Amino acid sequence: MVIVDTSAWIEMHRLKGDAAVKLAVRGLLDEFQAALCGPVEMEFLGGARPDERERLQAWCNILPYIRNDQKIWRKAAVNFAILKSGGCTAPWNDVLIATIAMENQCRVYAVDKHFTAMAGVFPELRLYRPGYGGMYDPEADQ
Repeated sequence: MVIVDTSAWIEMHRLKGDAAVKLAVRGLLDEFQAALCGPVEMEFLGGARPDERERLQAWCNILPYIRNDQKIWRKAAVNFAILKSGGCTAPWNDVLIATIAMENQCRVYAVDKHFTAMAGVFPELRLYRPGYGGMYDPEADQ
């Protein structure tokens, strides 16, 4: 499974969004590999225009949902501190998404520089790289 970050969902739904990102998300959806977690759903739906929220919620309803609990929040807090002490800054919600992915052995597809920086600190954070033409690549990690 690949947790699709908010940054990729936003590009996917922008009228003039990056075509490569659109193809990559479509490839994940076509292969039933795209997954959602709470922080991504909150960011994505929370930032949606009111007239689009119902349509986007329908997308969210059909995706596999990677659950988390209080222990994930504690691990994310530790990861946030590790990053901060190493001079790597990332928003807490991105650290939480990365922690959920690491704890559930999922990859993350993001077009957000924070995930690349975090992957440099946490080797267990696996970032998804789409295959040729955006096709799903089951082996591709960054």
